[in-house]
Amino acid sequence: MKVAVLGGGPAGLYFAISMKLRDAAHQVTVYERNRADDTFGWGVVLSAETLANLAANDHVSATWIKKYFAYWDDIAVIHDGVRTVSTGHGFCGIGRKRLLLLLQRRARELGIELAFESEISDPRPYMESHDLVVAADGLNSRSRATFPDVFKPDIDTRKCKFVWLGTHQKFDDAFTFIFEKTEHGWVWAHAYQFDDDTATFIVECSEETWAKYGFGDLSQQESIAVCERIFAKHLGGHHLMTNANHIRGSAWINFPRVLCERWSYKNLALMGDAAASAHFSIGSGTKLALESAVALADYVKSEPDLDAAFRKYEDARRTEVLKLQSAARNSLEWFEEVERYLGLDPVQFNYSLLTRSQRISHENLRLRDPDWLAGAESWFQRQAGAAPDALHRAPMFAPFRLRDMRLQNRIVVSPMAQYKAVDGCPTDWHFTHYAERAKGGAGLVYIEMTCVSPEGRITPGCPGFYAPEHEIAWKRLVDFVHNETEAKICAQIGHSGAKGSTRLGWEGGDEPLETGNWPVMAASAVAWSPQNQTPKAMDRADMERVRDQFVASTEMAAHCGFDMLEIHAAHGYLLSSFITPLTNRRTDAYGGSLENRMRYPLEIFHAVRAAWPAEKPISVRISANDWMGIEGVTPADAVAIARMLQEAGVDLCDVSAGQTSIHARPVYGRMFQTPFSDRIRNEVGMATMAVGNIYEPDHANSILMAGRADLVALARPHLGDPYWTLHAAVALNDRGVKWPDPYLRGRDQIYRLAERNQSAGIRV
Repeated sequence: MKVAVLGGGPAGLYFAISMKLRDAAHQVTVYERNRADDTFGWGVVLSAETLANLAANDHVSATWIKKYFAYWDDIAVIHDGVRTVSTGHGFCGIGRKRLLLLLQRRARELGIELAFESEISDPRPYMESHDLVVAADGLNSRSRATFPDVFKPDIDTRKCKFVWLGTHQKFDDAFTFIFEKTEHGWVWAHAYQFDDDTATFIVECSEETWAKYGFGDLSQQESIAVCERIFAKHLGGHHLMTNANHIRGSAWINFPRVLCERWSYKNLALMGDAAASAHFSIGSGTKLALESAVALADYVKSEPDLDAAFRKYEDARRTEVLKLQSAARNSLEWFEEVERYLGLDPVQFNYSLLTRSQRISHENLRLRDPDWLAGAESWFQRQAGAAPDALHRAPMFAPFRLRDMRLQNRIVVSPMAQYKAVDGCPTDWHFTHYAERAKGGAGLVYIEMTCVSPEGRITPGCPGFYAPEHEIAWKRLVDFVHNETEAKICAQIGHSGAKGSTRLGWEGGDEPLETGNWPVMAASAVAWSPQNQTPKAMDRADMERVRDQFVASTEMAAHCGFDMLEIHAAHGYLLSSFITPLTNRRTDAYGGSLENRMRYPLEIFHAVRAAWPAEKPISVRISANDWMGIEGVTPADAVAIARMLQEAGVDLCDVSAGQTSIHARPVYGRMFQTPFSDRIRNEVGMATMAVGNIYEPDHANSILMAGRADLVALARPHLGDPYWTLHAAVALNDRGVKWPDPYLRGRDQIYRLAERNQSAGIRV
């Protein structure tokens, strides 16, 4: 084949090498706009895994590259005057210029033609004259720009400003993050050694700080002088350097996150940053490019034609790229919002930074650096007020206090509708269901949303707090939980609003009853869906009646002895219908601005707070994102909502999301709602509970240790395993959880079996 590679960076050169290795008869030419020894980056970071992949593909160039690698295991974080070091991270770096020269040397050795100072503005002539054209022409790919309707690039220009610099200061002992508070805001650096004499030194800050410094109006040397002053105590008298002298004016840029819908067209394929980019904070852009180069060369060789090769290339690499881009997005968003975390204790701040991408988990950190993590866990337990003999325990087993309620651990059984009540009265089903989960070791057990009136039920199977028999049944359960377990129990109360008078969950969620529907009401006359009935827009008399029903239900919950109360103001139910603009169309004092939309939910809270024992806490569940863009509640709105709740005296924000519109487009994934809890906790300074696709002890410990929430609620895992917390303790070899006395022999056996399996190398 006659092959043209447009772009002589690592991706282009390595693809050319890989093609020649698979068939020396290929005629391969690499076209590069710059000179052979020009380069505008500093160091390149690769993992041990990537090195192994390179060696398997081309042992010769891998050996050359390895000779020049700088290795380090440590990550150092300098924050608030404290230098925190953790180890076991396994990075290696090489100068970008050195890497390019080695790949150029290997390419020439294999007979690849290198055409430097070749300006390429249009790939079409090469597509006509060559069998295969690979566009590895970077973030600002002209090849991609030539066919925008084909490749459909999604280019997301991110918030922070950064500039790539270098220095002769040594950072050879650790990949180092430095955070400095200045008169214009926080400025931070990512620094790492890549040869004996030189380190990369990336300076980054918010756009606001960048503007206050006037970096946009400064020359490169003037910018460098400012950065040298900011980081003087870390540079040891060494200067900062640029190798972007070809750029006039400021070299500061915003990172563009690139992802193309398609990566190929006719005989043209995109590669590296031209197809997809990964933020520099996880150091994987070059990894992506090199591994994509190997994959495409493999498929060109193995498949019968280019169409088939391109299909395999895109299918195989897209998944890997999306995984890495997801991690990169988490990482870059952490840095964009880093000022949210800079008030954390250095121990927690370091943990938050290390786990920012979600690629490193709690137990993965234990494998990397058990001593550091043990110290961090002890710090967390001390902050929580744990007993001296419990300082070794994982964060999920730390105590937690709200008002006079003290929880033995941070695991919560989420409220989950059972649809088994009869005329609002809980049955034996509810007793056995909740009693089992209270015996299962969780610190706090929620009952499902319990309705304040018959017409406030979601379905005929939903329980209530409005009849004497309800109080008797709930009190029986509460007494059992208090007498037989160490768990606390929370009553969640609410009103269904427009989502009421619907079928049981397994008969058709949110679908109206076939017969026997009761009238519903909401903030405005907006039906949940075209098939649901249109609710009555509440008038003042309705609002006062429902307020009084909330108070009566609160008094009943207090009589039952519940330890905590939660007001459900999420998921499109009555109070949620006031909060979200998707369903609040009112023109009175309860509609319009967010402050007005919150007026009625806050009225309910104040009335409930007055009726609830002062020593017991109240939480409020909110939908922190309607998943409808600016049309609905956004995460920024959720921060404002939480501030209002905190000012009103709410003790904890139960941070859920969505279920407020049938048109919502949520983005699911592991712990997908935790970022909303994180933001509220660290911007508002309010205790939060994280929910949403949390199902492993690792998830819970990571969330808690990083300060993303104070409590972690699990729903479906507790449906599958009422003893989830006890079993998690076994998996973590934690002996501090309390088992029911009649189950102690079972406890002893399960720990013995776990020890035996561990000794045999069996993971359970």
